[in-house]
Amino acid sequence: MNWKTLISEEQLPEINTASAHQPVAIFKHSTRCSISSMAKARLDRAAAPEGLTFYYLDLIANRALSNKVAETYNIPHESPQLLLIRNGECIYDESHSGILMDEIVAQAGI
Repeated sequence: MNWKTLISEEQLPEINTASAHQPVAIFKHSTRCSISSMAKARLDRAAAPEGLTFYYLDLIANRALSNKVAETYNIPHESPQLLLIRNGECIYDESHSGILMDEIVAQAGI
């Protein structure tokens, strides 16, 4: 997996702009949670599809940013959580053991 790191609010408009051309996934990861580590490991083992950009957000180190992501996309916070963004809107979100690459790809339509 080739993660882009999400570390500032200034990246959110960039994500929204990019999502007009291809879907963008934001993975909110808690480095203190074994379930989150399992979900991340499962994504890391999966083949990343062409045409989908993945952002990694360490929500322990960036809690305020994690809250801003929840507010921006109007999705209640969970951990771990994956948000799929298209045209600046969250079109799909999943958490915990429901985070599966096959489902992400299907929802992204790629």
